[in-house]
Order: sequence, then structure tokens, then C-alpha cells
Amino acid sequence: MTGKPRIRIGAGSGFSDDRFEPALELAEKGDIDYLVFECLAERTIARETLARLKNPAAGYTPFLAERMRLVLPECLRRGIRIVTNMGAANPIAAARAIRDEAQAMGLTPPRVAAVVGDDVTEIIRANPQLPLLESGEPVESLLPRLAAANAYLGADIVRAALDTDAQVVVTGRVADPSLFLACMLHGLGWSYDDLPRLAAGTFTGHLLECAAQLTGGCFADFPRKRVEGLARLGFPYADVTRDGQVTFGKVDGSGGRIDVATCTEQALYELHDPARYITPDCVLDITDASFEQLGPDRVRMAGARARARTDTYKVVVGYHDGWIGEGEVGYAGPHALARARLSEQIVRERLALRGFSYPEIRVDYIGVSSLHGDAPGRPEPYEVRLRVAARSPDRKAAEAVGFEVRTLNVNGPAGGGGGTNAVRQVIGVKSLLLPREHVRPEIVMEGASS
Repeated sequence: MTGKPRIRIGAGSGFSDDRFEPALELAEKGDIDYLVFECLAERTIARETLARLKNPAAGYTPFLAERMRLVLPECLRRGIRIVTNMGAANPIAAARAIRDEAQAMGLTPPRVAAVVGDDVTEIIRANPQLPLLESGEPVESLLPRLAAANAYLGADIVRAALDTDAQVVVTGRVADPSLFLACMLHGLGWSYDDLPRLAAGTFTGHLLECAAQLTGGCFADFPRKRVEGLARLGFPYADVTRDGQVTFGKVDGSGGRIDVATCTEQALYELHDPARYITPDCVLDITDASFEQLGPDRVRMAGARARARTDTYKVVVGYHDGWIGEGEVGYAGPHALARARLSEQIVRERLALRGFSYPEIRVDYIGVSSLHGDAPGRPEPYEVRLRVAARSPDRKAAEAVGFEVRTLNVNGPAGGGGGTNAVRQVIGVKSLLLPREHVRPEIVMEGASS
């Protein structure tokens, strides 16, 4: 086994629209070896596929250039390797954009490895018999509306990209923990068949993948669960040793907290079966995992186990699922709720008079019923905001919803104001399992190796 005795991996983001400054703080003050940006949700890649169809140079995460502009100078100066799934539907274009951004800042463009091959859209079209996990029905029913199909690649191909000596690795759809595990495979020289280390690395990636959720972001629940310095909430890092010991921390002086409680909450996040969490790299079992507080904002993790990976990749299938139209209008003062309820009736009648019907319509009285539903006996609000939203396969019908809500401003009842309306295309998501032999990931280099 080769590699360093210890590496430190920082979490630069937990989703596409995450804050920017904590990543720079990690690069400047965190003494990290790797900076990982996780920015890809299930629907995001289908959305970016649509963007790429309109513009072949697009299709990567919109904030890629801004994030790279912020951290590239420090990362290149300190030798910090960057790993990110911001390539979304177009990793090669993302790699070129990163080099262009560096050049525009007067930096030597870094060597960038783009991981491709997660796009299995045509493979799915050629295998219409594959069953959807949600219903068991063949995927054939979605093919006329198919937008994109992407396999969750694993850490092996990302490690191979790091092995090229790339300073930046940009991918499309890769399982979130695998981005972090790849850094361990590369930096510590771990074998891809070493299940105890795969378990430790996968669980570490799962804990880091949502960034601020580990440092107290979603944990904060005033006044029961206090988290200091939320305005300057720092992002976490993990110290991982060659033998698989893992300790979490954050930059000294940054906001937030890392302790057994925050780690335990994040451990269970989106973990449908703690005894059998399936990833492309292994099947993780955290039922005997434990956390130990070593000091302020220092937590040791141990006890994760793993079984061998399955012979399939999970594939997320994005498909066109119609349109959602919505509108909002506010009411205040005496009888505000009564006027909002009357407005709902008016909108429904006006839409029917225009000949529109909807398979799904939702009405919320924000401040009264939007979270927990309508119920008798609640205090009469002094102000309330009406939201009407409806789904339709027809864009014109969807647009009519917000239009009719907006007209309430002057068409009654009295006191309506602050009207808004919008319409958006809906990308539905389902999933299936695809045998591994159908998926052939590759690495495309941008910038010759020195």
C-alpha cells in the first residue's frame, strides 16, 4: 500500500446553491489536501441536459465559474486538489470553463480531468424492458418523455482521474460519498477491494456530503439546540489515516459546531436502511458505528462496516412531466383569511369558465395552512398570503393559474396586493438498476500533463 499516512478532505459545498465563502476559508486556513464540491441533485442533471440541448457549451452547474474564480488561486498555490460533480450534463465543457477561468485570472490553467460515461440515456432507450424501482413498470412508458438518464458512478473512476495527476477532477453524476472516497483511495493508496476501508471512507463521505449539515446548519433549532455563529457557519473537513481512522473538524474560529449530536443527525440523513445503504462502491452498514468527542469541534468516527458492491448501478431517469403554474396574492387586516378563501373560489371559477381543468391543484394559505393543513380553531390571522398552484400537461393551462391569481389585485375582493405569478417546466424523476457491464466511464483530459 502506497500513499500518504494521513490526508485532510474539506467539504466545499453541500448543494448547487450553497454558500461560497466557507470553501475559501477551508482552502486558506484548513490545511486541506482535497476540496470537494458536491453540487448535483437528482433533478439538476436533467435540467442541465435541457440547457445543453439549447447550447452545446452549457449543461454544467451555473455557479461553477464563480466557485472556481474564488478558490482556484489558493488551491493552485497550495497544491490542493479539487474534486467536483459540477460537470452535471457536460463535464468536458465544465473542464474547459475551469481552464478558461484560470487563464482569465492570469493563472496557469490547471490540468483538468473530466469523468464522462454516466449518461446512459441511449442505453436506457435500447433496454425498454428495465423495471422502474418505484412501480415495477417497464421504463418504456417514460421513453417518449425522457429527458436524461444518468448512472451513479463510483469512486473507482474518480480515483483513476486523480491518478492522472489532474489538479481538478470534474464529473457528472457520481454518488455523493464516492467523491470523497475517491480522494482516500488516491491519497492513502487504499485498495478498492478493502471493505473495512471502503466502509470508513463511504461513511465519511456521507457525513461530509451536505457540508454545513455536519457543522450545525440544519441541526440549529433555537432555543433547544443552540449553534453559535450561524452567520459565519464553517464547513467541515475529515482527517483520514492510512489505516482508516477518521476524525472530523472545522476551521478554528469559524461558526457552527461539530459534536456527537450533529454527527449523529447527519449520519441518518437520507439513509433509508442503516444496515444496507447501497452505494456504487459498497453496501454500507452503520448499525454499529459510533462517535467520540475528542475535544471542541473534534469528533472521531468508528465502527462502519461494508459488504461488497452490487452488480448494478442505480440510474436516475429524468422525464418531462408537464408544467406547474402558480400565483400568489396577499391580504391583511380584519377578515384577511375570509377574503383569501373567497379569492380561491373566484380563481377556481374563472379557470373553469375559461375551459381549463387540472389533474392536480394545490391551495395554501401561507401563515395558516401551508405546512400542517387547514384545521378549525386556529386564531384568525391579521395577514395571510394565498398561493394557488396547479399541474397540467398544457403550458397554456398552467400559465392561466398565475394569471388569474394576479388579476385579483384589481378584480376583487378588496385589499389584495403583492401579486406574483410564474410557470415552470416539471422534470419528474424515477430510478432503475442497470447492470454494470452496460456502463463504461472514461476520463477526458483538458491540459497536457507536465
